[in-house]
Amino acid sequence: MTTIQQPSTKQDILHHLLKQGKCTVQELAERLQVSPQAVRRHLKDLETDGLIVHEVLQAGMGRPNYSYVLSQEGRDRFPDRYDDFAVSLLDTLAETVGADQMGSILRKQWERKAMEYRDHIGNGALKERVSKLVELRRAEGYMAEWHPIDANGAVIGSVQSESNPAARFILTEYNCAIAHIAESFPSVCGHELEMFAAALDCRVERTHWLVNGEHRCGYLIQPK
Repeated sequence: MTTIQQPSTKQDILHHLLKQGKCTVQELAERLQVSPQAVRRHLKDLETDGLIVHEVLQAGMGRPNYSYVLSQEGRDRFPDRYDDFAVSLLDTLAETVGADQMGSILRKQWERKAMEYRDHIGNGALKERVSKLVELRRAEGYMAEWHPIDANGAVIGSVQSESNPAARFILTEYNCAIAHIAESFPSVCGHELEMFAAALDCRVERTHWLVNGEHRCGYLIQPK
């Protein structure tokens, strides 16, 4: 995959698209002072990597022209410091209001999030609710997946789980969108368990934890 860590024409193209929004081959060639042919080669590589997309600019009856814009994946390649800002803000808040009040604030936040999840998840079968929760978590940046398991913890097939209304499930997240915050404020992970339980209206137990050095967070989900 193409990255933006090393200086290159591709990096220059990504930076220019970030600033300008969209550009044609000719505009990029003039800006970067390279040939249009070279620009096209770089654009082809970047589009293959999913970092940019093109839009057709039809001009009359001739050959269509194209403009190029960053994809969401392309934007995600640029570093941000949102986590640092969030941790700093929470540190300042904790110093200002005290530990007890801070705990109440974090709990209120997760209660609100649980209600938001609950509204999207609905009241279907537990399997359906778990599936919808995983979709929501993926959209928020968590690399999440779920599997039905039997009484011994072994993964079972979907057909078997449909015939077992009391089936249990494992929800696994390999990426944490708030990892830096969780390191500084591990209590948010405890609230997360409560949030999942409230959103799914079921019992939730932690099986794995990124904060403890494991490569994933895992949750056992089962009916009350």
